[in-house]
Amino acid sequence: MLIVQKYGGSSVANAERIKRVAGRVAGVKSEGHDVVVVVSAMGDTTDELIDLVNSISDSPAEREMDMILSTGEQVSIGLLAMAVQNHGLGAISMTGPQAGIQTDRVHTKARIKDIQCDRIKEELASGKVVIVAGFQGINRYGDITTLGRGGSDTTAVALAAALNADVCEIYTDVDGVYTTDPRVVRDAKKLDFITYDEMLELAHLGAQVLHPRSVECAKMYNIKLHVRSSFNNNPGTIVKEAGNMEKKLVVTGVAHDLQVAKFGLFDVPDRPGIAYTIFSALAEEHINVDMIIQSAMRNEVNDISFTIAATDLKRVQSVMKMIKDKVGFSGFTWDDNMAKVSVVGAGMVSNPGVAAMIFEALSSQNINLEMISTSEIKVSCIIKASQAEIAVKALHDKFKMAEL
Repeated sequence: MLIVQKYGGSSVANAERIKRVAGRVAGVKSEGHDVVVVVSAMGDTTDELIDLVNSISDSPAEREMDMILSTGEQVSIGLLAMAVQNHGLGAISMTGPQAGIQTDRVHTKARIKDIQCDRIKEELASGKVVIVAGFQGINRYGDITTLGRGGSDTTAVALAAALNADVCEIYTDVDGVYTTDPRVVRDAKKLDFITYDEMLELAHLGAQVLHPRSVECAKMYNIKLHVRSSFNNNPGTIVKEAGNMEKKLVVTGVAHDLQVAKFGLFDVPDRPGIAYTIFSALAEEHINVDMIIQSAMRNEVNDISFTIAATDLKRVQSVMKMIKDKVGFSGFTWDDNMAKVSVVGAGMVSNPGVAAMIFEALSSQNINLEMISTSEIKVSCIIKASQAEIAVKALHDKFKMAEL
């Protein structure tokens, strides 16, 4: 078997944990499997590097940000390679560029375009464990790029797809995917299985176990994911195609995201092409927009509200100032004290009344819904951030998820 393993920052936070990971890798190799390991930066290294950058510049160039942030993973891979070698095994560390990971030109949020795996395959054929830096690659100009937060997950799944691996194991500091954040709801239950679509929704909606882009890639190439803890040997959660699973649960999970801002435009002219002008300007700045609501027309104008990541708020403000006169809206407002709370479940498609149960649970806690968005397998609500944990607990109780 060829196994791709990914270890997050908490799993390699210090020398002892790196040695523990090396022992786990050595154990898998001793069973006769080929192993490729993708590693994040140690602990809070990336945050510390960002703080260091911010102490130097208020508006750092994104190319230079990538040069700096990519160094964290290089420390991890070198140390882990040494630790694996201490078990008497051959091991080699590779940066993203050395591993053949080619990306587009978008610094700090690059996307993988191709992986040239020849060198990795050669090293595996020679019996070595290959240890690859997650989160990074190289563009066609030879510049180092990074993939954004959670990019190591994406690296691991993309490598698993390129190498036709049998499984991609994602090791974290939790035992798997839970019905909700166990730090918020103590009786949250670990799920044995979850579909790609459910996991993708939960990842987009704030669950931090897997990065959304990694789940997209896994679904596209039908890569089986096994999310498990690096601190024990317990089985985790298998993420796989829905066709192989029975939809026993109406609701699979409750997610919440505190990094949400609501943005509103006043008196937007109601004519063709206006929405395109607004949202294409945001797209050109690589700003993702989530929910969009347009009010009823009055006097040939209406209001438009949308949500964004709170970290993009300043950039959105700048874009709106630039296009205000071109679009013709009278002004804008924002609120970054918001949260998105969502209920996800493949069983919602064939079970009516789920939305009503959600609204009943939230109203019982006097929680006002500022925006609502739905799809076949999810309902999301924008509420005040201060009420997010109360909402999560109410929804978890409403659907009796502790009894699963």
